[in-house]
Amino acid sequence: MSAQQLLAPILNFLQCSTPQAWLDEAKKPENLKIILIDHLLCELKAAQSAMFLIRKYAVDKQSNTVLLEWFKPYENFAYRKEGDLASLKDKNKLSKSIIAKNDSPYGADLIDKMVLLIKEELHHFYQVLEIMENRGIAYENITAGRYAKGMLKHVKTYEPDALVDKLIIGAYIEARSCERFAALAPFVDKELATFYISLLRSESRHYQDYLTLAEEIAQEFTAKQGKQSKKYIDVSIRIKFFGEIEAELIQSADEEFKFHSGVPVNNEAPVNSYVST
Repeated sequence: MSAQQLLAPILNFLQCSTPQAWLDEAKKPENLKIILIDHLLCELKAAQSAMFLIRKYAVDKQSNTVLLEWFKPYENFAYRKEGDLASLKDKNKLSKSIIAKNDSPYGADLIDKMVLLIKEELHHFYQVLEIMENRGIAYENITAGRYAKGMLKHVKTYEPDALVDKLIIGAYIEARSCERFAALAPFVDKELATFYISLLRSESRHYQDYLTLAEEIAQEFTAKQGKQSKKYIDVSIRIKFFGEIEAELIQSADEEFKFHSGVPVNNEAPVNSYVST
């Protein structure tokens, strides 16, 4: 499948494209360091988000411990500056099987999709770090941007609505990542362009996996409750709701330049207005 074929459903899903003002800032050579470091951390955060979901909703106590151990080398590097590229080699393996807890209503599908996503995101973390090392770009701790937090603050506080919201947010983050890799590729060197295009296949599948899980869980809950129930989940409304929030974050002025940031304040473009429903 070509890059354009992979991108078509993602561009249809997102409510806006990356603003030219962000691309103008991103293609400046002096900003390559922040893009790579933030990309590195985005890969870790994406893996962590998937890990938190299956720890909270799907796996037994022993599997919780296994997941935490899996992440230790990566988190030690990112947050404590312990280890290096060589120490992370061959660490992307589960030491034991992940087992669903007996009372989990979400089943093996959530575990299977999220474990595959984690493996791929941690592999991408290693690849980005390798690119940084080859270019002499030292890792530094940087603050998180507003993007994910700007969506997560709207997550409902009760289940299973909260899980559905988190899965929809995951879909938007993966879709935006895919769109930005494709948008950035023409403005970077051949090595980076090839790498970014190579990520499209996995990122586009991650977006679809999140969206499929959200729809399946909402449909299953609705079938049990009945559409007349006040607890009925209309997943299409929540997808539209978070799509509007995501687009506003992408198109509004942003004081920090990051991989998922909005319009740089020093290069601000017209901002569209969105009304949440």
